Amino acid sequence: MDRRAGARGMIVGTSVKLVRPDGSTYNYAVCREPLMPPQRPRFETRVAFAAAHVVIDPRRTAEPLTHPIVDWDATIAYREYLWSLGFGVAEAMDTAQRGMGLHWPLAFELIKRSTTAAQTRGALVASGAGTDHLPTGQTLTLRDVTNAYLEQCEAIEAVDGRIILMASRALAAIARHPEDYAAVYWGVLTQVRQPVILHWLGPMFDPALEGYWGSSTIPAATENCLSIIRSHQEKIDGIKISLLDAELEVNMRRHLPPGVRMYTGDDFNYDRLILGDDLGHSDALLGVFDAIAPAASLALTALDAGDIPRYQQLLSPTIPLSRHIFASPTQHYKTGVVFLAFLNGFQSHFRMVRGLESARSVAHLCELFVMADKARVLLDPDLAIQRMRSFLSLAGVA
Repeated sequence: MDRRAGARGMIVGTSVKLVRPDGSTYNYAVCREPLMPPQRPRFETRVAFAAAHVVIDPRRTAEPLTHPIVDWDATIAYREYLWSLGFGVAEAMDTAQRGMGLHWPLAFELIKRSTTAAQTRGALVASGAGTDHLPTGQTLTLRDVTNAYLEQCEAIEAVDGRIILMASRALAAIARHPEDYAAVYWGVLTQVRQPVILHWLGPMFDPALEGYWGSSTIPAATENCLSIIRSHQEKIDGIKISLLDAELEVNMRRHLPPGVRMYTGDDFNYDRLILGDDLGHSDALLGVFDAIAPAASLALTALDAGDIPRYQQLLSPTIPLSRHIFASPTQHYKTGVVFLAFLNGFQSHFRMVRGLESARSVAHLCELFVMADKARVLLDPDLAIQRMRSFLSLAGVA
C-alpha cells in the first residue's frame, strides 16, 4: 500500500500549528524519526492479537449512522499490514465498532473476508461471536441468549474461524445470578468445536456490561468467571480482560488453570503485563496495537531475543499515547485509532462508522499527533504533517 498517497513526494516543513485544550495555538516541530520494523512471522514468546479497525467508504456511504459501506480493500490491506509485523488479528471486535454501528451481518462479512485472507498467508485471526443480532426492546430468556451465541459461533466455525466469545449486553441485561452466566456459558462451551477466548470488557468500554459475571464487585465477578473457566478448561484457550486494573489482572492470571492464557486488554499497563514476572506473563489482545504496531512489533521482537531494556525503551513512549487514546470516555478510543490510520496513509479520509470521527475534540487529536510523533509511530512524517494541516484547516485552525 502506498502510504504517501496525496503527499506527491514533496518534503514539507516540519512545524505544525496545533491547538491546546484552552483554544490557544502553538507550533510543534515533528521529530522525523519513525520506527520502521521489518516484516516477520509470528512472535515466539508471546501471542499478540491486534484488534483492528474497519475503513468505511465515504463515497458510497449515503447513511453513515445506519448503513455504513465498508472499503473492503483498505480494511483487509490493513490486516495484511498487521500480519506482516507478526500480529494476529482479533476480528470484528470493539475496535471495529462492533455493536456501535457494525452489526452482525456486516461483521460476519468482515469475518469471512479476514479469515480467508489469513488462511491464504497462514496468519492468525480470531473473531468475535456475540449476541448483538438479538432484537432490542423484547423480553429475552437465557435460552435466547445461548441460541444467539451458538448461531454466531456456528457461522464462524463454518468458515474455519477461531472464536472470541464476546461479552453479551443481552446477557448482562437479563442475568440475575452467577448461575445464569454459568448456564449460558455451559450451553455454548459444550457445543463449540475448538477452544475459545473468553472476553471480559469493563463498563468503562461499554456501560451496558456493568455487573458482568453476576456481580458488581470485581473480586466476586472474578471468582464467578474463574469458576466457569475451571468447569470448561478444555474448551478455553484463554481470557481477554479489559478492566484497566493491572493488579486485578495479575491476581486473576495467577489463578487460571494450567494451559489457559491471560490475554491482556489493559491499554494502560500492557508493557509490564506482557513482560510479566517470575510467576508468569500475559499474552495480548489489544486495540492499541492497531495504533502502535511499529513500536509493538519491534518491542515484542526484542522480547523474543531476551533484550528487556530494548523492549522497555520501545514501549515506554507508547504508554502516554495509549492512555490519551483511551482517556474517558474510553469507548471513544476508536476515534484516535482511526485518526492515526489516516495520518499514516492507510486510508484516504478521516471518516468512521456512525460519524464517530467527531467523538474527540480537535485539541485531543492535536495532542495525539504529538504523542504519536514522540512514540515514533508516524510512519511517513511528511504525509502526517500534510494530513494534520489539512484536518486543522477544515477545523478552522489557520
